[in-house]
Amino acid sequence: MSGSTPASPTVSAAAGPVPGAKQVSLGMEAWRRFRRHKLAMAGAIILGIMTFAVVFGPWLYPVPINEIDFASKLQGPSWQHPFGTDDLGQDLLARMIYGGRISLAVGIVAMLIALVAGVLIGSVSGISRGSVDAALMWVADLFLSLPQLPMLLLVIYLFRDSLKQYIGAEAGIFILIVVVIGIFRWMPVARLVRAQFLSLREKEFVEAARALGASTTRQVVRHILPNALGPVVVAATIDVAAAIIFESTLSFLGLGFPPDIPSWGRLLFDAKDYLDVAMHWALFPGGAIFLTSLSLNLVGDWARDVFDPRLRS
Repeated sequence: MSGSTPASPTVSAAAGPVPGAKQVSLGMEAWRRFRRHKLAMAGAIILGIMTFAVVFGPWLYPVPINEIDFASKLQGPSWQHPFGTDDLGQDLLARMIYGGRISLAVGIVAMLIALVAGVLIGSVSGISRGSVDAALMWVADLFLSLPQLPMLLLVIYLFRDSLKQYIGAEAGIFILIVVVIGIFRWMPVARLVRAQFLSLREKEFVEAARALGASTTRQVVRHILPNALGPVVVAATIDVAAAIIFESTLSFLGLGFPPDIPSWGRLLFDAKDYLDVAMHWALFPGGAIFLTSLSLNLVGDWARDVFDPRLRS
């Protein structure tokens, strides 16, 4: 029609999906980003190998972890003992496989405790106003101001023997370590979630949901929290690595698991007096802690890009 204005391509495209256009699912988008993120791929491969080793290692390498052989003590890596032996002649590869289960379990469980507490407190603080927000952030600031390592040492020193008596040595120390680490790791997650909520609750899509009569719970669960998952996923991977390092520090200081329960940190503690004659004893568990922490951080960077809707193309 003469004199008419042609339709805007933007408006036409926004009117609906283009017929024949290929729709990309979240899984395909995650896989595409994963293939392009070379460091994340390397981290996932390393983490997968280590997880496979600690889960299926006892069946693939059925060597007792407490078998003493003084004739082969402090031996270096060999075909008989791929990671060498300790001062009692115990096989370090078998003890590292067993200790990897403990270290990874501590990291994952402590991360879940910190994540649940941090997301819950951060969400309540971010969606609230006035005294509730101020009180929760005051508690977070209080915990942040406490020196974490001395407090960890104090709490474990006070309650370790009681839990050993009522629950058992391994279960009692495990519960105490993961609870204490989780309690002292929720504050960064809470502050991060609160900052995301303060930004997202004023966005147009949240205001639209509020105008349509959505309750506060629905606004949080349906609209705000999914858009805040990106930084939370990164914080979760960092917390796993931090929990493993904290457990290793406690075991290295002699306040973690007992000598007959070989976590990676405990192996480092036992090796500190033999660094000049048996460096392999400390090298392998230290390298395992380093590679696990590094690979978790690399995978966390990729997970942030996948779960954050604002970063998706």
